[in-house]
Amino acid sequence: MNRRYPSGSEGILDGSIKLTGDVRVMLLRTGADMMPNHRFLSSVATFSNGRSGPLTGKKFTGGVFDADNTLIKAHAAVRCNAYVLYQHTGDDATARLIAVIDDFEEGMPFTPAAGQEAEVIWSDGRDKIFRL
Repeated sequence: MNRRYPSGSEGILDGSIKLTGDVRVMLLRTGADMMPNHRFLSSVATFSNGRSGPLTGKKFTGGVFDADNTLIKAHAAVRCNAYVLYQHTGDDATARLIAVIDDFEEGMPFTPAAGQEAEVIWSDGRDKIFRL
């Protein structure tokens, strides 16, 4: 089930997280603790199996956040079960977590090959990446 981190929702509402800024996605290995008490990327970074560049083609319509599909190059051939959306700052200790995306119609969980470019295909459904 897709969900926003409480601190991510707080950051969006108070303006400290700017979805118009540098937002990226990390491929999360199975076994990571995705509990809502996490605030910064450093708390889940050890479970990273690759990260995207900045999201492009971001859209904000009717309270819905969407972006172009993106690629993540997997580091290892390990089982992955989610993506983590975060505000990139250049430092995992200050990069704010926004949401966990693990509700895909197909394709999750999966085990990429080491070095494989995995395409993140955002939902075409009503809520796209997420709805506020």
